[in-house]
Amino acid sequence: MQSKLHDLIALADEPSSARRRELLRGVTDLFFTGDSHDPVQMGLFDDVMSQLAGDMEEAVRIELAERLSQAPAAPRGISRTLAKDSIAVAQPILKNSSSLSENDLLEVARTRGQDHLRAISQRTRVPSAVSDAIVQHGDDTTLGVLLRNEGAVLSRQAHEAVVDRAAANPALHEAVVDRHGLPVDLLNEMYFMVEARLRERIMAKNADVDPATLEAALDAGRKRVAAGDGALPADHAQAEHEFRAIKARGGATAAALAAMLRAKNTTLFLVALADMADIDFHTARHILERHELDALAVVCKAADFDRALFLTFALLILEPSDDVMGKAKAYGELYGALPREAALRTIRFWRLRRQTGDVAAA
Repeated sequence: MQSKLHDLIALADEPSSARRRELLRGVTDLFFTGDSHDPVQMGLFDDVMSQLAGDMEEAVRIELAERLSQAPAAPRGISRTLAKDSIAVAQPILKNSSSLSENDLLEVARTRGQDHLRAISQRTRVPSAVSDAIVQHGDDTTLGVLLRNEGAVLSRQAHEAVVDRAAANPALHEAVVDRHGLPVDLLNEMYFMVEARLRERIMAKNADVDPATLEAALDAGRKRVAAGDGALPADHAQAEHEFRAIKARGGATAAALAAMLRAKNTTLFLVALADMADIDFHTARHILERHELDALAVVCKAADFDRALFLTFALLILEPSDDVMGKAKAYGELYGALPREAALRTIRFWRLRRQTGDVAAA
């Protein structure tokens, strides 16, 4: 083989394009003869393939890339060159070649376009550093490809960036919620972003979380809470003072809570709901302002409020144009079907902000 390879190398200066194309195929065929090559042979293959492929038309480079992408160990120099070529050439190498190092992939991720990033995102395994670079440089379409690849390892920081990106792009919601590697606290952060069918998936995933994973997720989530909650309303302090007085005289009841909402004493209602359901004020306000009745069902079920109180809240929160009676009936059925254990598991993540706020105030 060594002498035949040297003979082919000697012909590499052949000026005819057609002849050089034949030589390249001959060298490639020779490379695939036998199970392995020693370092000297590998270097010779790399040199002659690179020399011959350099001025070949794209169709020939595509053919070479497709063949080399399937090799257990292809020459690294030509593999790196092909990986930075046009996407038609680079795609099979970026998706399949085992000859590219992590640094090779990082270089492509940082210097080439979205098509190259998407090809890398489809590799059987994408190392964490490479995934982080794709999250940083990729557009949302590329990010969706990466998220759907469970072989892509994402760091905690990258997962947080993904959730932040998803907040502005509903097209990412399903890919984020369905990702097995998404930390469970970030999964539950998605609850208020996504539509009902994806909320059901989040609730179902919560039911499968073991206690150790749950506690680890809660610890990690505490570092992220409250960053985007916003300012408290101007009458918050007054409402807190008023509710403390109500609570001190034993007046913190379900009936009082409903009366606050009926009287449109919004801040007092939110302070009371947050206290009685053990969630933070911002989460309670989010639920009320956005008419998140399925989230309110989770809160009320976890707090062990009865169905009648939940339906009272629903009727008061819904606008007259919202088909109040029809929706109230549907949400009443939802409330009845919601297991309290599922509500308790989910609301633990919503309580992160309250717990963190208590620590900060101590």
